Amino acid sequence: MILFSKMQGTGNDFVVINCLTQYFNYSLNTFAKYLCNRNFGVGADGVIYLFKSSIADFKMRIFNSDGTEAGMCGNGIRCLAKYLYEKNVINRVNFRIETISGVKDINLIVENKTVIGIKVNMGIPFFEAQRIPAYLPKEEYSKKYHTVSINIEAEEYKFDLVSVGNPHAVCFVEDLSIIDICRIGKIVENHKYFPNKINVEFVQIIDKSNIKIKVWERGVGNTISCGTGACASVICAIKRSYVETNVDVELDGGKLHIDYSDNEKGIIMTGGAEFVFEGRIDL
Repeated sequence: MILFSKMQGTGNDFVVINCLTQYFNYSLNTFAKYLCNRNFGVGADGVIYLFKSSIADFKMRIFNSDGTEAGMCGNGIRCLAKYLYEKNVINRVNFRIETISGVKDINLIVENKTVIGIKVNMGIPFFEAQRIPAYLPKEEYSKKYHTVSINIEAEEYKFDLVSVGNPHAVCFVEDLSIIDICRIGKIVENHKYFPNKINVEFVQIIDKSNIKIKVWERGVGNTISCGTGACASVICAIKRSYVETNVDVELDGGKLHIDYSDNEKGIIMTGGAEFVFEGRIDL
């Protein structure tokens, strides 16, 4: 029997499994695919496994619904942070979580023993093609920032490339409502430029402090929220001088706040997380 918590962060939903308190000896990716199935499993965008860490307070491993492992997940790490505090795994509001993409600093906003907000230092962005990674036209490698053009059914789309723990391709548009995210997102995710596939965001600038985005998440598909996608969109918008350094990001699942006012400190993402239900799986 495996106990689990179903959680969501701005509508991005996860199954959280505590491997500190229960023995778990199953294939992490195969089990994630089974759990995420919305017809025959619990149903989720991903599965978060909690482990001990030798370099931080805890270690998070996260698997997408297709069984692939993600380097980082902004909404997922907020869910885990809330889980750790409200399940009394830790009684501090400041702690650190190890991920494949490095150790992330967590700061909880708590009222009456309830976590009402989570701040996560997502680290610094990377623009180098090798670190994204991306295989690009030869002339692109001498540039500090990379923008690629991809033609889809006679239409040209320009994508800014950035890694914020996982790779993102960000496209700025005037009107999100006319973007077919499912059609375009799948093509860009699997484009030859991206050997490990890529997350795709379409961004509409509202003003200097507000943007709206739609997300196609690699290994998942069209999602109503993506924390790293929000970070990537803001970073690329700042680079183009479209926005200031403190930005509210509106996603289909809710809002996140991204602060990149201190380049050396890193990207600070603030948002909520909620428990949906608890359950058990009999194996």
